[in-house]
Amino acid sequence: MDMTKQKTKGKTDSTIALNKRARHEYHIDEHYEAGIALEGWEVKSLRAGRINLGDAYAIVKNSEIFLFGASIVPLISASTHVIADDRRTRKLLLHRAEIDKLIGAIERKGYTLIPLALYWKSNRVKIDLGVARGKQEHDKRDAEKERDWNREKQRVMRSKNRAA
Repeated sequence: MDMTKQKTKGKTDSTIALNKRARHEYHIDEHYEAGIALEGWEVKSLRAGRINLGDAYAIVKNSEIFLFGASIVPLISASTHVIADDRRTRKLLLHRAEIDKLIGAIERKGYTLIPLALYWKSNRVKIDLGVARGKQEHDKRDAEKERDWNREKQRVMRSKNRAA
């Protein structure tokens, strides 16, 4: 019985959703971990993995930061008594100093706040926010060439190791 408790204790972090497009579209300069204010039906939908972060970004409103454009599709069984808005604006929970720093980066330096991942951390939903700058088209091509070159390099190294 002690062995099972240790296994479940060790596994506290697990990814709910990743925003793969963000790394292709933006240069990520900094990462921030934020909590997110959710309703009960949203948590149940997240447990079922029904979220899309593709078009999401964070906005500043009244010196607070909100997640905008994330779609959490309601489960039919969980939201019978609630009128569920799947694209509602959700408040992000950060310390005041972090919020002030992020507002400065957005307003003065022209950065964008992009959600990179959503994950569980000790039974709470956390969001990995990236402070990002948009990539130009040639930057995207360079990143793709670099990725292809690394893949080819790995392939060559594997074939050399097998021959030896």
